Parts: sequence; structure tokens; C-alpha cells
Amino acid sequence: MIIIMKKDASAHNIQKICKQAGKSGLAVDILKGTGRTIIVIENIRGPLESSPFELNEDVEKIIPIAESYKLAGRNYKSESTVVKVGEAKIGGKELVLIAGPCAVENPDQIFAISDIVKKAGGKILRGGAFKPRTSPYSFHGLGEEGLKLLAEAGNSAGLAVVTEIIEVDQIDIVAQYADMLQIGSRNMYNYQLLKEVGRLKKPVLLKRGLSATIEEWLNAAEYIMNEGNHEVVLCERGIRTFETQTRNTLDISAVPIIKELSHLPIIVDPSHGTGKWNLVPSMSCASAAAGADGLMIEIHPNPDEALSDGFQSLNFDSFMELAKQLKKIAMAMGRSFG
Repeated sequence: MIIIMKKDASAHNIQKICKQAGKSGLAVDILKGTGRTIIVIENIRGPLESSPFELNEDVEKIIPIAESYKLAGRNYKSESTVVKVGEAKIGGKELVLIAGPCAVENPDQIFAISDIVKKAGGKILRGGAFKPRTSPYSFHGLGEEGLKLLAEAGNSAGLAVVTEIIEVDQIDIVAQYADMLQIGSRNMYNYQLLKEVGRLKKPVLLKRGLSATIEEWLNAAEYIMNEGNHEVVLCERGIRTFETQTRNTLDISAVPIIKELSHLPIIVDPSHGTGKWNLVPSMSCASAAAGADGLMIEIHPNPDEALSDGFQSLNFDSFMELAKQLKKIAMAMGRSFG
């Protein structure tokens, strides 16, 4: 439930509503705008007519919220949220390019990649230091050494960095090096991890679960926001279906749907979404045309020699060509790029 107070509402009547909600064990969040106070109360049950909050003389309007994702929904906040990560503003007029390797392998690799990302107009360097892999025999990342290399490469090129957290006990160490924390698809349902990153003051990139519905995805964002961190960026990365021609099925329709349901920015990861490098350019362009706020692309100087996901990574030439195409689409969509 959202309670909009009158412009001249007294502090006494605002606190009265908060106390009423608190006595019932309900969560309360107060937003103060330009001369107006908005109170968000969660888990209100029963018909609105019987609500005691209507009796408060300073209440101007009460809006019931039917969705389970209250904080992430458009009813909570009508204007789109813009999340600032380094020089990038995700959710605004800019089409933000995020790129890098699936995994940080060595200094030469990550520094060469950071330079090409900057040259292409990218704003954020991605790279995995802790890699959750399906097979126990796959490369699982360099750990803290990978984090150090990622941060150094980003700083050298003037790029912010984003990397994935896979366990709660990694949060402190990853937060030392990363400008943005990524929750991978396998951890979208890890509610304890969502709560912990929700208590931090760093932006969070939340990937859609392998088989998650859009509502489940937004509810995962709700867990983060409910802890106080509203700097959340959603990432569509494909869902698991019966189709075998691609690694996953990239749900580009999620972009306009999220734009309608939520104020949170949304980017697309076509690399994981398709699992095939030759499909990444077309799906990137389609995502940008659909209104995505950014793209996350996997690149590698030598994809054939990559220790992780080389089959879905673009080489430098393909990446630079894609950046040119994205700039044209951004201009056509009335957005800036690079």
C-alpha cells in the first residue's frame, strides 16, 4: 500500500501512521519528495475501506499495490531509476556498453581487453574472478588475484568494473575491488545472498534465473531493495527452454515488459543468452532496438584459447564492428553511446 500525504501534512500525523503500521508488524518505508511525503506499507491485507489509515486527516490518497514486488514496481516509483556506476548512468539516455572476458586469466589478457573496451566506447569492464561452473573440472577463476587484476585493468583504462559474487562470505573481499556486484542466474534464488548485498552501498547487477518468470525475477530484486539498496540493475541473460539450437532462449520481450512493470533499468547479455558468438551481434542490436539500457558482451583476444566460454566470446575485430552498429542504433533511438 502506498499512502500519499498532503503537502502540509504534520510530522505528528505522519508518525501516527508509521506507529499504526508498526504495531501490526508491518514494514514501513518513508519517501520525502518536493514538499510531499509518501509512505509505503507492505503486506496490508483486507479491503481498503476498513483501513484505519483513511481516517488520518493528512492522508491525500491511498493506492493499493497488488504486485508482490512493491518496491521494484512502477506503482512505487513512476519515474525510471538511473543507476550510476563509475561514469556510466544505466537507465538514462545512454546505451551503456559493458564488456570483458568470462574469466580473468592473466595480466596480458585483461589489460588488452580493458583497452579495447574503452576504445569501443564501453563504460564498464566485466570479468569473473569466482566462476560457478556446471562441471567441477572447468576453470573456476583466479579468486582474489583475479579481482586485483580486474580492478587494476579497469583503473588503467578509466573503466568501472563489475564481477560476480557466488557466496555470502565473498562479499567483503569482492566489494573492495568492484564498483558493481553481480548476482548470477544460479543465485537469483539465493535469498540470503540477496539480503546481504541489499545491505551494501554498491550497485547490484541481478541476472535472471535460468528458468525464472519475470515476476520471480522482480521479487528477487525486491529482496535486495527491501534491505535498503535500491541501486539494482536487471539483466536478461536467456532462460532454459526446450530449444537446443542455442544455449538458452534470449527473451528480448522481457525488456519492454520490465519497462512497463518496473522502474529499474534493464540490460541484456546476449553472450550467455545464445551461447554462440555469431548470434551475439544480431541479438545485441535487437536488444538495443527493444529499449535495453545497456548490453553485456563477452570478448576475448583469442576466443579459441579462452579458459572459459570462448565459444560465445567475440574477438576484438567483431567487437569493434558491433560497437559501431550499436552507436547507430542508439542514435536512432534517441540515445547516446560511448
